[in-house]
Amino acid sequence: MMQVNDISVSYGAGPIVSHVSFEVVPEDKLIILGRNGVGKTTLLKGIMGILAIKGSLNFNNENITGYSTSQRSRCGLAYVPQGREIFPDLTVEENLQMGALSHPVHFKDKLAEVLEYFPILTEHMKRKGGVLSGGQQQQLAIARAFMGDPSILMLDEPTEGIQPNIVSHISSILTRYHQEKHVPLIVVEQNLKFARRLGNKFLIIQKGTIVAAGPIENLTNEVSIRYLSV
Repeated sequence: MMQVNDISVSYGAGPIVSHVSFEVVPEDKLIILGRNGVGKTTLLKGIMGILAIKGSLNFNNENITGYSTSQRSRCGLAYVPQGREIFPDLTVEENLQMGALSHPVHFKDKLAEVLEYFPILTEHMKRKGGVLSGGQQQQLAIARAFMGDPSILMLDEPTEGIQPNIVSHISSILTRYHQEKHVPLIVVEQNLKFARRLGNKFLIIQKGTIVAAGPIENLTNEVSIRYLSV
């Protein structure tokens, strides 16, 4: 479904991501791991078209390397950034409407479908996003991505600053969505417990390159100590 081919992303003179290649198919829940500052977020931004890349990106047998962010969104790529980045001055309902702009979906029907995954949001539809708790804002950000009927969903540290019970709930939501919609997930994460619970594949980035990858069962304590300990 998606082929990332020899992608590099640079800031200024030096590459932050260097010659990264991997493939994602509908069955995949890929977790991207690594210490702070190694290029994980940069990689997702390159895939989404927020940052320019060298190399090539193919999605559903189409070369989308030269596509803008909005064009990639219309192709079915969805991205939930680190820090959530909801619209704080818009209501929950208005935030969800923004998620449907890239795709011709019937808003009311789609809204009802998405709220089945996030029933907590039904209580807050007329409240502004900025007054929600961190966990509620994260659920809103993911729900907004669901509104666009994505063909692939990328999330950048969805557990950051979230209470453990909400982290578990988000893991269950993403697992259910993946199973029901057959949408592959690419998740940048530092929470190993969450990564092992959600993912079925992983890769570890160090200094902008992939240094380890495989099925999630291979993400052993030895591997995590070697590549992820501070």
